[in-house]
Amino acid sequence: MNNDLNQDSDRARKRVRDQVRDLVVGLDAGGTRTRAVLASAVDGRVLGQGVAGPGNALTVPVPLLTDHLAEAVARAVPEADRARVVAVAGGFAGAAETAPDEPGRLNALAALTAALRRLGIAADSVGVSSDIEAAFASAPGAPADGLALVAGTGAVAMRIRDRRCAVTVGGDGWLLGDDGGGFWIGRSAVRAALRMADGRGGPTTLADAVGRALGVPSGALPYAEERPYGGPVNLGGLGSEGGLGGVGGRDGVGSPSGSGGRDGGGSPSDAGGPNGVGSRDGVESPRSGGDGPNPAVGPVSADASASASVSASGASRPARERLPAEPEWSPDLRAAYRMHLLPAVMAEPPIHLARLAPLVAEAARHEDAVARAILDEAADHLLEPVRALAPREGERIVATGGLLGPEGPLTALLSERLKAFGLTLDWVADGCRGAVALARLGHGGPPPTSRTT
Repeated sequence: MNNDLNQDSDRARKRVRDQVRDLVVGLDAGGTRTRAVLASAVDGRVLGQGVAGPGNALTVPVPLLTDHLAEAVARAVPEADRARVVAVAGGFAGAAETAPDEPGRLNALAALTAALRRLGIAADSVGVSSDIEAAFASAPGAPADGLALVAGTGAVAMRIRDRRCAVTVGGDGWLLGDDGGGFWIGRSAVRAALRMADGRGGPTTLADAVGRALGVPSGALPYAEERPYGGPVNLGGLGSEGGLGGVGGRDGVGSPSGSGGRDGGGSPSDAGGPNGVGSRDGVESPRSGGDGPNPAVGPVSADASASASVSASGASRPARERLPAEPEWSPDLRAAYRMHLLPAVMAEPPIHLARLAPLVAEAARHEDAVARAILDEAADHLLEPVRALAPREGERIVATGGLLGPEGPLTALLSERLKAFGLTLDWVADGCRGAVALARLGHGGPPPTSRTT
């Protein structure tokens, strides 16, 4: 049955392609995957898709980047249709147009040109932008001006003018910045656990959750006899395909490998690097699969915001799920806990702490005061780069990354803070739609007035 439906869908797309003369390709190339979309140059209808390996223009060698781009485009564009492709645009992690000789942009353009040549695609227009610029253009109406905010493994905000980044605030990597991002939240969870263990901080379920996630022997954990709440937490994320790192996505948070983050600001998000803006794929958010419209594009609704608020605060949770005031945790067991936890943390690249961010959201849902304070502080940190960009009341602010998705743990918290500036978040899953819009514009088409489907 499903096979028949798939065949019917394939035949329908072929009929549409046969009726469309000019085609465009949009690419979203991130730290863990490259996605290509074939669309009509006239109305942006999606006609094919393909996915391949990582596409960060700074961390993936150009020959390998070329292979991944060629593979994704080949899967999206049937060989018989390649001569009809008139424009291609790609949003690349690690690429920007801050200068004509910017290394990431040059790498991306070289790899994309070679990949298209390999496939026999002689497009009239080939454009390269950063993944954040493409994500901004993915919002309904393909806006040209406004603010972009990424909250994934790291955090960065940008002012977009004429579809190009004009000003960047934040995105300085885990060592120097990215406050409020997934790495910062994960590190805060470990710090809270250590403070509880040595007596500097109060009781928190994070000590138990972090200890279990990092392999501390159960006998040394607080609440060892009884879990504070529920079953194990999925470190893959918060209701997303690939977790807080999504399909790796705006990546990285939730990916135990940590190497996959699309690094929001274009900085490398490879394991252990002091990059961390990682991710648009970093803390990934729900992505729509398939060929139809993406329901998770557009304003974060009041209902979604309220739902996220209840989810993050843990309101209305039954009393049996609440944390006892103080566990019976002896000094010897506290010392054993620290003895095991510290080496476990130090054994991995620091950026891997981002995968612990979902534990904080889970603890906050169960009314853990320490976890809720961490999320509140994270939302305050994310507001800082937005404020630094001097937002104008009512202007567009497009967010990406799982921390700010429809079910993101910071969505309601930040949305409430943005009200003081007259701002409402638009959230997008990735930059494919924006890349298609940019390709259509590169072909000389009119600016899109609604989302492509």
